[in-house]
Amino acid sequence: MKARETVLYYAPEKTERTARLKGVFVRLGLRIKNISQDETGETVGYLAGLSGYGPAENTGDLLPIPEEMMVMKDFTSSRIDELLLAVRKAGLSKIELKAVLTESNAGWTFYHLYEEIKEEHEKMTGKGNA
Repeated sequence: MKARETVLYYAPEKTERTARLKGVFVRLGLRIKNISQDETGETVGYLAGLSGYGPAENTGDLLPIPEEMMVMKDFTSSRIDELLLAVRKAGLSKIELKAVLTESNAGWTFYHLYEEIKEEHEKMTGKGNA
């Protein structure tokens, strides 16, 4: 049986945009796992439901994540393209901070992954403290 594509989706607040974006996910038949601020100290693997990852012992005091973020699990590259195109066709701006779940980042906390992809995004776009 093929693994079902899942989107780990975090948004700092619910807006019309987040509702419309979730509609795109549903139309594409994706599972949506909404990530709350309280869960950002959990590992990405645990949030994605991977075996071998349990809840964090101590998530500590994490700073809020101020931007939306998406992590894609079990996506092929063509399905990633399809998702990004569907977001654009829905008239929504792109999700700037996105990643694919990998063996490497599965053990990171969601917050750590946020820091990594934000830094990478700033380097690629020339934003931030370059």
